Formats: sequence, structure tokens, C-alpha cells
Amino acid sequence: MTVAENMIEAKAPPPSPPRPWTSARIAGIAGMALWLVVGVGIILFLAAEWDPEKIDRYAPRYFSGLSVTVTLVAISVFLGALVSIPVTMGRMASSRWFSVPTYSYVYFFRGTPLIAQLFLISQLFLIYYGLGEFRPQLEAIGLWGFFRDPWNCAVLAFTLNTAAYQAEILRGALQSVPRGQFEGGQALGLGRIQIYRKIILPQAMIVALRPYGNEIILMVKGSAIVAIITVFDLFGETRRAYSRTFDFQTYIWAAIFYLIIVEALRNLWNWFERRLTRHLTR
Repeated sequence: MTVAENMIEAKAPPPSPPRPWTSARIAGIAGMALWLVVGVGIILFLAAEWDPEKIDRYAPRYFSGLSVTVTLVAISVFLGALVSIPVTMGRMASSRWFSVPTYSYVYFFRGTPLIAQLFLISQLFLIYYGLGEFRPQLEAIGLWGFFRDPWNCAVLAFTLNTAAYQAEILRGALQSVPRGQFEGGQALGLGRIQIYRKIILPQAMIVALRPYGNEIILMVKGSAIVAIITVFDLFGETRRAYSRTFDFQTYIWAAIFYLIIVEALRNLWNWFERRLTRHLTR
């Protein structure tokens, strides 16, 4: 036993002071209570309006639309990630021949609504309803078979849109890594590709992971607009079910499906973040 232990009697830590009832705390509790009441009300409404015949008829279509939504988002995000790499390189290039076109591309796709891009991409052939105007030109170059399908138009529009956002996410993450990391890799005799693969990218991905997750979630929710070009995704099947039943709970079920997708992505991204930052945990 040390001298300090002999001289100072051990005491329990003082109790934590009670949390004051501030206006922010009261508003937060009231908001949570309101959402709880709304949630219970929705559950009671669905239970009261439960119709086994409608469930048997439309549930398979909902799952089919859900598959279309997940497939559309997955393909678009993957292709967008591939497109974002050269766009990022162009944005970071010192030559204006590369930086100006890529800046214009990113500026346009980030500055205009996705629904407008699906219809009105400046005299190009991304407008599903306007494709007939360009049919002779597209047939001449063998692209009419691709662009006459609304699914392909949706994938292309979503890919170009998310590529612009992913390019800015990647550029910001790369620029957040201190310049000294690159110089340190050069001092070790590593090549440029090795430095980016082993030093720069692992650090940049920690910064970019959360924005990437947010972008995917936004793509999932934004994918509902493809229903207006006759792609029957989850929301498209919801609109079709409502047009035949005029039952409002069709939209509630769609919201529940979207919420499940978003919550699954959120938990998956939390796992990725814990995995990437496990060396930082103490």
C-alpha cells in the first residue's frame, strides 16, 4: 500500500448531476413521442385494413418491384464508381483540357434534378420519351436497340448522375490525405501506383465511406422516379396497385420496404466503418 493510499481515504465518485429540462430536451422528447404515436397508428391501421386477398395478389409484384429497384441501384452505383475514377483524375489534373470538361460534367449532373436528367439531357439520347426524334441517327450507329428500352435509359441516367457525385466524394477524400503521406511513400522507394494503393487510398476510403453510403441511400430513394418511364420498380408496382385498389396502404407498404432497404444499408455501412477503423479503436 502506498503512502497516498494511507493518507487519503478512498471515496466513491460523486453522483452525476441531474440533467436539466432544457427546451431542446423537451422538444426532443415530444418529437419522439409524436413519432411513437404515428408509428403505433400506422400499425393499427395496417392491422385493421389487412386483406389477405390483396396481399396474395400484390405481394409477389411488390417483391418483383423490390428486385428491380435493388438491381437498378446496384448496377448504377457500380458503373458510376467505374466512371467516377477517370472523372476524378480529370478534376485533379493540372491541365485545363482535362479539368474543364470534367468540371462541366460534374457541375451539370450535380446542379440539375435527376428527373430532369432522365428526360432533358441537352440534345443527347437520354430522354426516353424523346428518343423517337433521334431514331434514324441511333439506328445508323446501331444504338436504337439499346436506347428504346426504358430500363437501359434509366441505368444510363442513374450511372451518369451518381458518377458525378462519387467523383466529388473520391476527389475530396484523396485531397484530405496529407501531402506528406505521398512524399513518405516516395522516400520508401514506392512507385506512384503502389503509393496510391497502399497508402493514399486506404486513408481516403475512411473519409469517403460515409458519403458513399449516403449517396447509395439517396440513389435508392431517387430510384422511384423511374416509374414514370414505365420501369416497374417498387414504386412503379405501388402505383399500379393503387390505381387498381385505391387503397392508401399500398403506399405505406412501399414506404416500409424503402425503410427496410435504407436501414439494412445503414447497418452494413456501420459494419464497414468499424472494419476499416478497427486500428483506431482503443
